[in-house]
Amino acid sequence: MKVRQTGRYIIFTVESDSERTDLLDIAGDIAGQHYRVDTINAETLMLRSASAPKTEAGKGEASKPNAGQETAPAATTPNATTPNATTPKVEPLNITFDATPMPLRLISNLAETSFELDGRFYASVEGFWQGLKLPGEADRERLASLAGHAAKSAGPKSEPGDRIVYEGREVVVGTVDHWALMEHASRAKFEQDDDARAALVATGSRVLVHKVATDSRTIPGVIMADIWMRIRDGIVRS
Repeated sequence: MKVRQTGRYIIFTVESDSERTDLLDIAGDIAGQHYRVDTINAETLMLRSASAPKTEAGKGEASKPNAGQETAPAATTPNATTPNATTPKVEPLNITFDATPMPLRLISNLAETSFELDGRFYASVEGFWQGLKLPGEADRERLASLAGHAAKSAGPKSEPGDRIVYEGREVVVGTVDHWALMEHASRAKFEQDDDARAALVATGSRVLVHKVATDSRTIPGVIMADIWMRIRDGIVRS
């Protein structure tokens, strides 16, 4: 498996079918976590997760008291708090068009959330992306008006390494340039569609994920979710 850094991304590229399975496991392990450098030398770079690893009981080692240390008594009333009170774990929020209820479903690329980008109208981010797979302007315009599964199924299947052309510029599918183009469209969507922006902001600081039955090989769920969270952070800070 090849690992390289491009800009703010660290990219893992598989070189065999067995590594493709490993890559999905790696993506699941990394999603929603933050890492720091633990060891670095001439041969090895090791990153340590800032989150405590889970034990079989589902609790991190960091939650165990030191030997001989007294633990705080349990709260006796619903409103009682102690210095050592544990904050309930908030699970990541999975955003999918079919399973996520409204209004959070509007975050999905398939949702009908109209926007204009570089002088063209799109009914959904999915319609934008699927249209790019077709070279003819008439076909792109037709797909630009679609949303939901109608948009998803309208374009041909793409593979990593395929080429598309946008605004006279060639973009290789499954690369950082491709992901930047998707972020470009997603930002336009959330800037222009009030309901979609409100839905994204309503997720607060929760970790977003995008897990579907078969993950995309060109825009993996971890990449798409990272785009949504970056856009959300920018909206909140502005």
